[in-house]
Amino acid sequence: MILIDLTPYVCPYPLVKIKLLLKQMDLDEKLHVLLSDPGSRRDVPLLIKKMGFGIEIIADQPQCLSFIITKTN
Repeated sequence: MILIDLTPYVCPYPLVKIKLLLKQMDLDEKLHVLLSDPGSRRDVPLLIKKMGFGIEIIADQPQCLSFIITKTN
């Protein structure tokens, strides 16, 4: 599993970084993501679902959203 802490960054950087990482990952590999930017917290999970990847929210706290993406396609 890959862990990426994107809490210091604001949208669109986290979204772009996650998309690039997903392209490099193998099927069924997991990516653990940490986000703090409100725009990224809203947009990234929606895009991941729209792209058809699995997503599991680990923690949704005011200062940090933590979730795991599973590359399924």
